[in-house]
Amino acid sequence: MLIATMTRKGQVTIPKKVRDAFDLHPGDRIEFVIEKEGVITVRPIKKNVDDVFGKLFNAARTPLSVRAINEAIKRKVKNESGGQIDESA
Repeated sequence: MLIATMTRKGQVTIPKKVRDAFDLHPGDRIEFVIEKEGVITVRPIKKNVDDVFGKLFNAARTPLSVRAINEAIKRKVKNESGGQIDESA
């Protein structure tokens, strides 16, 4: 079992075995998830642009023009604002 002590400022040093196992470095982000019955799950957030690059690519999908994208955004904003939209923008 790995144990750490919290400081007066609420800081905890992550044990070296854990840092090594998850390849954690200064500046890395950590997520705390409050589970049922007093359990806290701690997990590293290891996402960067390289991790998600190309995830939305679909060769079968027809590309949209900038005009079509802008129109779709306008429709979405108009629907979400109850039909009130400034067309001059």
